Amino acid sequence: MLVMLAIGVMLVSCGGSSAATGGSNVASTATVSTMSTTPTAAPASGPVVVKTTMVSLNGQSTTILTDIRGRTLYYFTSDTPTQSACTGGCASTWPPLLFQGNGSPQSATPLPGRLSVVKDAHGQQIAYNGHLLYTYAGDTAPGQIHGNGVGGRWFVATPSLSVLAPPTPGGSQYKY
Repeated sequence: MLVMLAIGVMLVSCGGSSAATGGSNVASTATVSTMSTTPTAAPASGPVVVKTTMVSLNGQSTTILTDIRGRTLYYFTSDTPTQSACTGGCASTWPPLLFQGNGSPQSATPLPGRLSVVKDAHGQQIAYNGHLLYTYAGDTAPGQIHGNGVGGRWFVATPSLSVLAPPTPGGSQYKY
């Protein structure tokens, strides 16, 4: 009970769901299917840190990004391409995917986007198309996607994740 309360407090601190109050705005379920994640070529300049797998996401078979252990990777819409908005207790619930190697991070399978490393408060955090990547403490096994949609700001990272544009200098483009 105490653990559930602590997780609920951490989720609320970083835009979490209403799990602590009994409600839920997350309707995702996962069904994992096997997909070869064997590299088609040796990494060009660094260690393999990302793989892909297929899951059932919102009722559709979808390819998602995972870490090398098969844990689902997520992105947080409150982040910018160069700064994490998930710190403190949030980072305990949503551990950042950190780069521990030399060179550039690589994927076990070809991706249409770009993996990069951003130096931020967490260290060298891995990003995909400018979206910083995280795992979710609520996912206890490979292929689980319990974090998808949490707080309306956490989403599963997919290979088709579009490039995150840098924020507009000085705030909004609209001057009210």
